[in-house]
Amino acid sequence: MSKVVFFDIDGTLLDHDKNLPVETKAAIRQLQKNGTYVAIATGRAPFMFESLRKELSIDSYVSFNGQYVVFENKVIYTNPLNMEPFERLLHDASLRSHPIVYLNEETMKGNVPHHHFIEKSMESLKFTHPDFEADFYKEKEIYQSLLFCEEGQEDYFREKYRDLHFIRWHPYSVDILPGGGSKAEGIKQMIKQLGFALEDVYAFGDGLNDIEMIQAVGTGVVMGNATEAVKKHADFLTKDVSEQGIPYALKELGLL
Repeated sequence: MSKVVFFDIDGTLLDHDKNLPVETKAAIRQLQKNGTYVAIATGRAPFMFESLRKELSIDSYVSFNGQYVVFENKVIYTNPLNMEPFERLLHDASLRSHPIVYLNEETMKGNVPHHHFIEKSMESLKFTHPDFEADFYKEKEIYQSLLFCEEGQEDYFREKYRDLHFIRWHPYSVDILPGGGSKAEGIKQMIKQLGFALEDVYAFGDGLNDIEMIQAVGTGVVMGNATEAVKKHADFLTKDVSEQGIPYALKELGLL
């Protein structure tokens, strides 16, 4: 085994309808048979992609954009949100009528009973609106939260809360991470276990939350469906996820 490949989920492994293309599944299987180590690097919580891990026989993953890392079914790294700035942000967001969803490795809860922005954002991932539990963050470690606001409204929070990290993933929603948190950091934690150098690491992604890992690894592959803001960081630009972008890149890069 000489190489390791990390795959983002939405827009990378899963197509625009949140389905796993048959060709992509076959390519992953062949990659594994060839002895390449395959892992996932996603902004999703672990409970959100359990069925996909089983379908692809993958038991190592970077989740919550690097805040919760599992290597061969064992948790090896966690980086929960710092509650001091987060509680201040909660109060601030409430004053501006921006709802919040809390996430840990097992579930998600909302701090409002219902909000249209939450519903539409979760719908895009094929999840329902989370249950209401305003104080959930007081009882559990929170690895990532979601702030719901229109594009540009997160700038206020980004400027005020410099010890938190904000990444937009939907027209109505922004990830809230610990300052310095990224998929790149999670990948670094995992390859320590594997004994790889970053030069031997490949990463596939398409979103703004993939930029750090695309820059950090030896070969950063960007999907054709990515925005220009992400494409400009690519070492290799592949086809759209719906046009066999993963199999195409794996063959062009000599991994298949």
